Amino acid sequence: MFKTYMTAGLLGSALLASAAFAQSPAATTTTPAAAPVTASDSSFNGNWRASKVVGLSVYNDSNESLGSINDLLTDKSGGIKAVVIGVGGFLGVGEHLVAVPFDKIKFVNEPVVTNTAATGGSMSGARPPAAGTGMTTGSAPAAPTAAKPNPWYPDHAVLSATKDQLKGMTEFKYTTN
Repeated sequence: MFKTYMTAGLLGSALLASAAFAQSPAATTTTPAAAPVTASDSSFNGNWRASKVVGLSVYNDSNESLGSINDLLTDKSGGIKAVVIGVGGFLGVGEHLVAVPFDKIKFVNEPVVTNTAATGGSMSGARPPAAGTGMTTGSAPAAPTAAKPNPWYPDHAVLSATKDQLKGMTEFKYTTN
């Protein structure tokens, strides 16, 4: 039974292939072919990936965590008009969404500095050291070096507001009209 299916499949493929090769090329026309897209990754250096900006942590001027970026609102031409920030809640439950104008957000490439890391205390609340920052598991600690910032997205965002001010703002709702 298997041989029958294989034979039928090979015969069908051969017939289709011969019909495709037997077709003569169409008469040539004078219209030029469309130019291929020539954009390469080097032409976009310095631009950020929106997929990496969504989820970015937002802090205030005192390095207190306010929440994270949930969405970017754009106009029809693609310009970002507002940033939707999720404030409070736990794993998205009880989260209060607010829309903040894009020009009120400042993006920073350097990691957030916390007092606990500087005093040698527990690093709770601080982000773990990045790869290549000089942290070793050997007996002698290596001198810390600055991590190279990622050119495709910033480290975090800063907004001049408190968590209470954001929770007091009108909640952002996605409308369908």
